[in-house]
Amino acid sequence: MRSPILFLGRFAAVTSIAILAPESFAEEAAEKSELQKAIEAIQPIFVARVRYEGVDQEGLSETADALTYRLRAGFETGAISDTKFLIEFDHVEALIDDFNSTINGNTGFPVVADPDVTELNRIQLTNTSLPDTKLTFGRQRIILDDSRFVGNVGWRQNEQTFDGVRVQNTSLGNLALDVSYVQQINRIFGDDSPIGRWDGDNFIINANHPSPIGKVTGFAYLLDIENAGGIFSSQTIGARLNGAQKLADGKLSYVASLAQQNDYGDSPFDYSANYVLAEGTYSQNGISAGLGYELLGGDAQRGFQSSLATLHKFQGWADKFLVTPTGGIEDLYVKAGYAPGAVGPFQGTKFVAVYHDYSADQNGGDYGSEVNLLATTKWESLGFTLKYADYDSDGFATDTNKVWIQVDFGF
Repeated sequence: MRSPILFLGRFAAVTSIAILAPESFAEEAAEKSELQKAIEAIQPIFVARVRYEGVDQEGLSETADALTYRLRAGFETGAISDTKFLIEFDHVEALIDDFNSTINGNTGFPVVADPDVTELNRIQLTNTSLPDTKLTFGRQRIILDDSRFVGNVGWRQNEQTFDGVRVQNTSLGNLALDVSYVQQINRIFGDDSPIGRWDGDNFIINANHPSPIGKVTGFAYLLDIENAGGIFSSQTIGARLNGAQKLADGKLSYVASLAQQNDYGDSPFDYSANYVLAEGTYSQNGISAGLGYELLGGDAQRGFQSSLATLHKFQGWADKFLVTPTGGIEDLYVKAGYAPGAVGPFQGTKFVAVYHDYSADQNGGDYGSEVNLLATTKWESLGFTLKYADYDSDGFATDTNKVWIQVDFGF
């Protein structure tokens, strides 16, 4: 396994020499002034989260009760020679640990994937000295589009980060290019887990351009992941359109996406699978209603996988389809929302309800259904979330109920 510390150290050293070296020792006084300005411009990072998660899963004699907290702290400096430095640590700990964290040995309980960890979450150098270009070196957060293919899994207490080099460029008119080389993926399970790190040579390519009907995005995600015999390696190439138009007294928002996935690198599979997404939402006066269809295909050997995604956002919050079945999955869903905004002292209040109907892509088998409910609001620096998921297996997987109560604080 490659050492992430060695990797980051090399990048930090090379970047520091190339970017931070003074143009002239005679300008020492001016450089000290620049350093002083960078120190004075330091932005602290502090985020705290406390969450209760309860899980009742058919087939397990115990129900999960997880009360966990996360402290995230760090800072980002001001710029020196157009370069900023950021460092950030995470600490996650259970106050009530009646759950299977994946590493605590409580295998009789349902899984709540929030293990105790104390880790370096991010350490990066960001440089903007090239015109219309942002370079990021080191351990960083990468979130692309709606996180369907690349995300930080921000719902979990220990987020997913990436060790690599990222280039974001807007020099070609309205075309935005975003290209990353990722050597290591730091997963939510933490350093103590055998599946906590993925290594390999991974290229993440995303480009978008505005159009009269919305933002058009093309992407190619080339993942050659060494772990687990290469089963998570894949090549995904596709396109996406998302936009909104005025309709009557409201707004129609829409998104559509198509992608093709094949085996890649050291993958032991020989497969091809399709991805399709079509969704429309109409909103007016804080009330919204939407209809969507998402297909992750399969060819009986391997289903379409999105291994770097924030999977909790998709196919229901009960997390029953984190790994796509070999026969693929179709998700037909309807959703409704109400966002009154300010309610007394509370801001950003919203309510959401979603119903999912799942079926197999290959044989039309029934994968069950799910109801999701959400209420969120904010008061000054505090955020409050109440969330519920009820999955009815209808013979596939196991019936599962989940409830979350969460409080966030940050600045």
